[in-house]
Amino acid sequence: MSEYTANHCPCEQACYLQIALKRIGGKWKMPILCVLAHGQGVRYNELMKKVQGITNTMLASSLKELENDGLITRVQYNEMPIRVEYFITERSKSLIPILQSLAIWGME
Repeated sequence: MSEYTANHCPCEQACYLQIALKRIGGKWKMPILCVLAHGQGVRYNELMKKVQGITNTMLASSLKELENDGLITRVQYNEMPIRVEYFITERSKSLIPILQSLAIWGME
């Protein structure tokens, strides 16, 4: 992989920046990751409350995409009624400082 610098973008071969943004981009994925970043399991309905304005369809599809990309884990407990919680993965934890830096950049 070529090194990303201000004068050179690796887009000539495969743009790893675009790949990364596809995985975390969109309106809902970053807010979901931020809610899950606290490290505790979060249930679906709690995510619906904390991610203001998201629809059931968008939450379900975003969670599925994040899980497929290895950024979150879905844990289903064998209880009645069935309980499902979502957790941030180790892979995602490395994103948190980057997202915090972006937030600071956005404030400035």
